[in-house]
Formats: sequence, C-alpha cells, structure tokens
Amino acid sequence: MKEYKVAILGATGAVGREMMKILAERNFPVKELHLLASARSAGKILEWQGKPIAIEEACESAFEGIDIVLGAAENDIAKKFAPAIVKAGAVFVDNSSAFRMDPDVPLIVPEINPEDAKNHHGIISNPNCSTIITVTAVNALNAISPIRTMIASTYQAVSGAGAGGPIELAEQIEALRLGKPAEPKVFSHQIAYNLIPQIGGEQFEGYTSEEMKMQNEGRKIMHLPDLKGSCTCVRVPVVRSHSISVQLHFDRPISVQEAREAIANAPGCRLVDDLKKKEYPMPLETSDQDIVFVGRIRRDLTDENGLCLWCCGDQVRKGAATNAVQIAELLIEKK
Repeated sequence: MKEYKVAILGATGAVGREMMKILAERNFPVKELHLLASARSAGKILEWQGKPIAIEEACESAFEGIDIVLGAAENDIAKKFAPAIVKAGAVFVDNSSAFRMDPDVPLIVPEINPEDAKNHHGIISNPNCSTIITVTAVNALNAISPIRTMIASTYQAVSGAGAGGPIELAEQIEALRLGKPAEPKVFSHQIAYNLIPQIGGEQFEGYTSEEMKMQNEGRKIMHLPDLKGSCTCVRVPVVRSHSISVQLHFDRPISVQEAREAIANAPGCRLVDDLKKKEYPMPLETSDQDIVFVGRIRRDLTDENGLCLWCCGDQVRKGAATNAVQIAELLIEKK
C-alpha cells in the first residue's frame, strides 16, 4: 500500500491532537507525519505511535513534499497558508469555516456526499461539528423524501469551545462548591449549572454565526439548495458530545417505523430509540467514538409531513477529527 506524507496544521490544539489519535486508530498509511503549529510551540515534542515528533513552525516552506494537510487551525491561519499548500501540490482538508461556502470547495461528510470530493481544486472543507452530526442523522430520511424545512436546537458541550472549556466548567463547579464566585473567562457567562443561548457573534437578523452554519452547510452537503432552516445554538455544562433536537418537514409523510428502519441502516448512525426502556441518545454514551446516535423519533404534531428526533455525537471526533481523516481516506481511495 502506498504511504503518504501527512501534515497537521494546528497540531497542538484539541482537534489537532485528536487527528493524531484518529490517524493511528484507523491505520492511515502515513509515511511521515509533520506536526505544524506557531513559532512558540516549535521544537516541543509530541508522541505519536510510540515515537517522538518535534513540532515544526507553520510557514509556507513547511508544505513542500507533503501529500495531505489536515487543518485544525483558525480561519485566519487556514486562509494564510491555503495558497502555499495548494501550490506545493498537497490537498488541504480544512476544519475551519474559511472555505466551507466557497462554491469551488467541496464540503464533505463521507457518509453522505463522498462523490463531491473528486471535484476539489486542492482544498476540501470539513463541515461544522453540529452540522456533521445532524446531517448524518437525517440524511437517510432525506433519501426517502426530500427535506423541505429543518428546525434545530443544538446543545453543545463545553469542549466545543476548545481545551479551556472543560477546565473552566470544572473550575467553576469547584469554586461554587467552596462558596466562591464562578469567574467566566472562556465563556461570556458562568457555564456551571447554566445554559448560554449564544455561540458565535450575530450574523443575520438575530441569528449567530454558529446558527447560520447549520442551514447553509446542510444545503450544500445534502444538495438541497431550497432547504429552509432555523437553528438555535446553546452552550450547556456537558464536557463532551453535542446533542441536537431536530424537527423535519418532508414532501410526503414518513412513518415513524419507516424512519427508524432507515436510520438503523444508515452509515454512521445507530438507532437508540426505546422510550419505555429509557433508551435514547445521551452525551455520556456518545463520547469518544464516531457513531451518531439517533432516537426519540416521533410524529410532528404540527405537520402531517413532519417528524421530530434527537441525536448525539462526539463533536471532537466525528464532528471534526474523524470526519477529516475520513475525507483523507476518500482521497487515497480515489488515487
């Protein structure tokens, strides 16, 4: 089997480190792994598959000879280095939102639109974490009858805000236990024992940037240009794994049983749906794995062509790192 020179841009962050883990877990054919980060991290050592790897400073020359770059950096870094990556002949699988809505850049969830990956021009975008989890859960229903509207509420774990999120949650819980004030640093308000109904800045008519991603990215991934959507994103005091409540309206009625069978057989999904036995998707069960759990499937009481469901998935893995590595797998399969 051919082996590939792989670089991770933003290797020291939570998603970058998870990418390292996923490459090893999935036995990706890595000939060389290059870990790229800022100048202040250069020279530090990270271990991968029992071997020490020195972090290199991210610069334009760092991509020479690389086959695949997995991006785990912010938008500005992605935009800065994308031209150099493409010029070097590598394919940039980018986890930032910098290129997601560019019509010349494929936006890929491998279980849904793998064929779109062949249309890349050196850059492929990884969707937003909540978008990946949601569309993976509902795509099998879209195949039965096109989704016309989707109303979603996301319940997003603190780790979605980076490595500092879980630390702040734990520190605030301990501070409150000791009768001390909970000081917010990562989040705009206290997150311990609280919900914060804002993720991202305002983007469109009171909707945040995070909320608009669901509608815009879902249209592109599922090839539904006329999909109407509305989303509310909420940060919750859960360490890992995002949860989403989804209301869907179709061209025709889809029965609950029909939906359950479709989701049970959908790639990347697991049906967990037995209310009497108190079995449904929850963050604790869906953390540190790559399957999207789907349950609470029921008829929408406001629309005869509608269904409601609940899904959960690990936003660091399937919502980011694993999806990116799966895209890289598509690239080597096509070669």
